[in-house]
Amino acid sequence: MKQTSIILAISVVLLFFAACTSIKEKPKAKPPVPVKLTQVLQKDVPIQIKAIGNIEAYTTVAIKSQVSGQISRIHFTEGSDVEKGALLISIDPEPFQATVNQLEATLAKDQAQARFATEQAERYGGLLKEGIVTHDQYDLLRSNAESLAAAVVADRSAIKSAKIQLGYCSIRSPVSGRTGTVALQPGNLVKANDLPIVTVNQLTPIYVTFSIPEKRLAEVKRAMAGNELRIEAVIPNEPGSREGGTISFLDNAVNPATGTIKLKGVFANRSHKLWPGQFTDVVMTLGTRKNAVIVPTHAIQTSQQGEFVYLVKPDNTVEMRQVTSAAVSGDETVIEKGLAAGETVVLDGQLRLTPGATVESKEKPPAVVKTK
Repeated sequence: MKQTSIILAISVVLLFFAACTSIKEKPKAKPPVPVKLTQVLQKDVPIQIKAIGNIEAYTTVAIKSQVSGQISRIHFTEGSDVEKGALLISIDPEPFQATVNQLEATLAKDQAQARFATEQAERYGGLLKEGIVTHDQYDLLRSNAESLAAAVVADRSAIKSAKIQLGYCSIRSPVSGRTGTVALQPGNLVKANDLPIVTVNQLTPIYVTFSIPEKRLAEVKRAMAGNELRIEAVIPNEPGSREGGTISFLDNAVNPATGTIKLKGVFANRSHKLWPGQFTDVVMTLGTRKNAVIVPTHAIQTSQQGEFVYLVKPDNTVEMRQVTSAAVSGDETVIEKGLAAGETVVLDGQLRLTPGATVESKEKPPAVVKTK
């Protein structure tokens, strides 16, 4: 009897556990994913093209000597600013001055001989009328006078040429700009039209050359029609380096190898912030897009189907919304299709999301300060 009671108790316990295991446990709900949210806005945004440009001097002049001689003096310091017409280099003028003096003396001699020959020919002209001298004698004197007169003309031309050569001994700057490294110092001999002694770069104004994709050419041409197209140059890592300019050149052909076309902008550069050889960010504003729908660029993701955002629905769950972007303006992207102003999208934390997931904002409300 006692053994039967024990067996009955064990059976009751086994039935109890079997009943408990048959009850299915409800799955635990997943906690919401903390994300950063932002609203879709609608506003006017500029239509811009960004590119990397190279700064070029407006004019670059390699200063060479036009005569052979010895450098007697350098009138500037390397890397200094010079004005147009400023004296840069002096070549020893003494050999050239001596040539001028010699030619002037030759001119004086030929002028005296020409005067005497002319007077003599005039006298023989009177004697010819009286029949005292022959035509041959008169013609010989007249031709001699004309020859000496021509020699005087030649002497004057030679003196003018020699004075030009003497003037080349003073080398002046043809432009206002900044000098570079001096290749030859005083005492060195230079040859005419040989190696440059120094290079002068004109910095005000200055050029920035850059290229844009061929597909944006039509927009640029429309923006340039009848108007000056404004651009800005921003040197990276230099606060306050933004300079404004205008497009001055559009190339006449697209480069078939790169599919780009070259443009050139001119900048006043009065503060010399732009320097030849530097690279700069170029921002070209073509116009303004009215009432554009925009989101932060960081909110847009890319999949095999294209661009999308995680849209937050009223119940705090998310869905993948395919979007079509039109242009980028700063840190914002213009959305052509897929979103409307006022909708909420996920800005940060997309990697942990799947369609239908519940989200909560990372941003906490500001603490309330109690006043006594």
